[in-house]
Amino acid sequence: MALGATKGSAETPDGVLLAAAAVSKRFGGVRAVEEVSITVRRGGITSIIGPNGAGKTSLLNMISGFYRPDGGTITFEGADITDKRPAQIAALGIARTFQNIALFGGMTVLDNIMLGRHVRMKSGVLSSFIYWGLAQKEEVAHRARVEELIDFLELQDLRKELTSALPYGLRKRVELGRALALEPKLLLLDEPMGGMNQEEKEDIARYVLDVNEQWGTTIILIEHDMAVVMDISERVAVLDRGRKIAEGTPAEVQCDPHVIHAYLGGHHEEEWAA
Repeated sequence: MALGATKGSAETPDGVLLAAAAVSKRFGGVRAVEEVSITVRRGGITSIIGPNGAGKTSLLNMISGFYRPDGGTITFEGADITDKRPAQIAALGIARTFQNIALFGGMTVLDNIMLGRHVRMKSGVLSSFIYWGLAQKEEVAHRARVEELIDFLELQDLRKELTSALPYGLRKRVELGRALALEPKLLLLDEPMGGMNQEEKEDIARYVLDVNEQWGTTIILIEHDMAVVMDISERVAVLDRGRKIAEGTPAEVQCDPHVIHAYLGGHHEEEWAA
């Protein structure tokens, strides 16, 4: 069996893997997300863009179960997941990375990625941490998966290093590996290239494309680097002040006057066109 999720037999007739319908989230009097609807096609890369505070991460938090929507519904493979907890959603095959790196600094690269296997380990997360209570066959199989990921992400020489000792770009790569260890059907990436130099961004973009093309993993990407978004995305949705203002192909979104005005403003137009 190839590493990564297969497209499976649960595919909905229209090819939609995930759909958010009129989802909303408020924090006190602040409308973080206001009746946003988005559909994500199985096997594609969908990017969500918008200025800071547009509601992008809040939308991802609702999809992954960290926030519960105040209104609307979210379905995955045709089943309602609106009220499910993060662990339940992860068990269905939805994994994510975070804007702020969420690794265990006192653990090695290998152990951090191994932790991503916990939802597939019958003996549970605690024994997954320290390798107790696992049947030998199960441990060997999970370790083999993690080693494949370490090779894929070119972390072979760092497997025994503590993640706290790694440069920022490599820590982001380890976090991607931990999310991939779940073998997700849907991978949610929250600014995976934030804070990276150009070479590091190109590396991550290559890994994202390879995960999508080789393993068939569906991806939702939040990213501020417009060159990356336009280069690798199949569809782009644009949020502004909690509302969706545009959705379409990269070329369609790039030419949308509402997007240019709301997302970029006049002084950023040269950056958008670059």
